[in-house]
Amino acid sequence: MQFDETDKKLLQFLQEDAKQTSKELAHRLGLSVTAVYERVRKLENTGVISKYVALLNKHKIVKNFMVLCHVKLTQHKKEYIQQFEREVMGLLEVTECFHVSGDYDYILKICVRDMEDYRHFMLTKLTSLQHIASTHSSFMIAEVKNTMTILV
Repeated sequence: MQFDETDKKLLQFLQEDAKQTSKELAHRLGLSVTAVYERVRKLENTGVISKYVALLNKHKIVKNFMVLCHVKLTQHKKEYIQQFEREVMGLLEVTECFHVSGDYDYILKICVRDMEDYRHFMLTKLTSLQHIASTHSSFMIAEVKNTMTILV
C-alpha cells in the first residue's frame, strides 16, 4: 500500500498517542476532522492499523523483571513446532515469542516480578512443555530502548 506524507504523519502521531481525538489530529495535520476520520477508517479497514492497546508501566504493576529465554526444540518436526507454538500462546508471562534462525529455535520475552517468580515459571510452566531440548536465559540489566513505533 502506498502512503502519502499525510498518512505517514498520521500513523506516526497515532503511534505516539492513539488517544488523540480526530480534532487534535486534524489540527496537527492541517486537515478537516472529517478528512482525518476518513483516513483513519481507511487505515483500519485495510489492516494497516490492526488494533489499539494500552501500554502498561511494568514498574507500576511490578512485572519489570524481564527475561529473554532462548528455546531449542528436540526436533524440527512440524507437529512439534505447532504444538510448542500453541502451548506458548497460553503462557501469560510470555509477552512475545519469535521463531528464529540460529542455534536456538525460539526467543521468548518474559515479564515477571523477580528471579523467584521466573524460577517458578520455569519449573511449573515452561519446562512442562513437551519437546524442549534446552533453554538459555538472559536477564535485562537496563532498558535502553523500548518502542512500538514503526517508521512508515
